[in-house]
Amino acid sequence: MSSENRRAKLIIRILVLICLLPAVFLPDASEAQQPKKVAKIGYLVAGSASSISIYVEAFRKALRELGYVEGKNIVIEFRYAEGQEKRLPDLAEELVRAKVDLIFVGNNRAAQVAKNTTTTIPIVVVLTSDPVATGLVNSLAQPGGNVTGLTRLSNSPELAGKRLEVLKEAFPAVRLVAVLRNPEAVSATLIFKELQAAAQALAVQLEPVEVRQLGDFDKAFTAITKKRADALMVLGSSIYNIREAEIVKFAASNRLPVMYPRPEAVDAGGLMYYGTNETDLYRRAATYVDKIRKGANPADLPVEQPTKFELVINLKTAKQTGLTIQPNVLARADKVIR
Repeated sequence: MSSENRRAKLIIRILVLICLLPAVFLPDASEAQQPKKVAKIGYLVAGSASSISIYVEAFRKALRELGYVEGKNIVIEFRYAEGQEKRLPDLAEELVRAKVDLIFVGNNRAAQVAKNTTTTIPIVVVLTSDPVATGLVNSLAQPGGNVTGLTRLSNSPELAGKRLEVLKEAFPAVRLVAVLRNPEAVSATLIFKELQAAAQALAVQLEPVEVRQLGDFDKAFTAITKKRADALMVLGSSIYNIREAEIVKFAASNRLPVMYPRPEAVDAGGLMYYGTNETDLYRRAATYVDKIRKGANPADLPVEQPTKFELVINLKTAKQTGLTIQPNVLARADKVIR
């Protein structure tokens, strides 16, 4: 065999080996295309499924837009306390035992319980008050732990005073305002102090009416009626969300102007709401889940604060109950239900 032939055969063998290298050293294509680990999200709820349904749908929709498909690359484990907040610690422990990758909460008390339960699992929140004041994070810019997310401030001391101001402006004749409050709720004392300061400036008297558990509502309604309150303010609490329909019905039957702590109450027949667009905040919360799933550290993700507030008025309810809202207040409403 000539040297040229031997050289040609050697070159052919080298080329064959080069072609076989990827099959030997590279992973199998089917292995490379295996799906990533399914994300398991724990959703800790102080209230009931019905009380947060609109928020859950907004959250789920945003996750879908980010490429998450339930049952395929994400699973959401729900735990509901049904208004019995003493159940929250056990429910949080259940989520930890279920080895969730992240815990999502939309309530101050649930957030505190989640943080007390785990310091390693990331926690994304949509809170009703200041997370710095309640000790959940070190600062809004640098949370510093395993908690981050958004604050909607719908149950904050500052916003409570503004709500009373709007209520008084809408109904100038109001003098006595009943305040439905849960004294065990986070920031309850600070909120009521802010309300008292606002009430003094507005020449309004406050009548606190406490509801600590679901069985207290009939007693509270009787107290409000006996005091002959001119109007009612409802401060945020998970048990109030569960009994929201009853509060709306009571207010309508007594022709009572009411300022509610969330816009869903107005959609359901309540009179007024002033605060943030809450469903939008739940949509934005999904981006935090996505960032953490992609490797972001919650300690470094700033907590967002709302920058826009909206006034929602149910004019249909006002007309049905014979309540006349001042035209200047009605004119600046962001949403009017007719």
